[in-house]
Amino acid sequence: MIYDYQALTSANKELDFAQFKGKVLLIVNTATKCGLSGQFNGLEELHKKYKDEGLVLIGFPCNQFANQEPGSDEQVAQTCQLNFGVTFQIMKKIDVNGDDAHPVFKYLKSETKGLLGSKIKWNFTKFLISRDGKTIKRYSPTTSPAKLEKDIQQML
Repeated sequence: MIYDYQALTSANKELDFAQFKGKVLLIVNTATKCGLSGQFNGLEELHKKYKDEGLVLIGFPCNQFANQEPGSDEQVAQTCQLNFGVTFQIMKKIDVNGDDAHPVFKYLKSETKGLLGSKIKWNFTKFLISRDGKTIKRYSPTTSPAKLEKDIQQML
């Protein structure tokens, strides 16, 4: 279950997913130099609109797709905040595919399948996890954050 995992924030502090029991989670692999980076704005809107109702949004920067997240963890967090107004949690940069894929993403991929099987095909793949941690919906990189709103409302 997602609550069995931990990950490091961009400030290098451990985040234990067990603290999110009873919350709806939206986990996204991100990249600030990606052509889809405009989605940060929509993600931030969802975060602001639903955080008080129990939505927790977490961005995991990833540099595995066309080198679109080359900066340090500190630079990435600053870019997210300054260029996109992000206030949701940004994590330490990770891999989402391959032998070095972060355990959180290994788990999410094992629970859902995309067009390429379990492999993540690009930045801004989104995973929505229900309050009980059992239902996980996966959305393609090109699915706009606004299109997740109905599912978020149902899970809240």
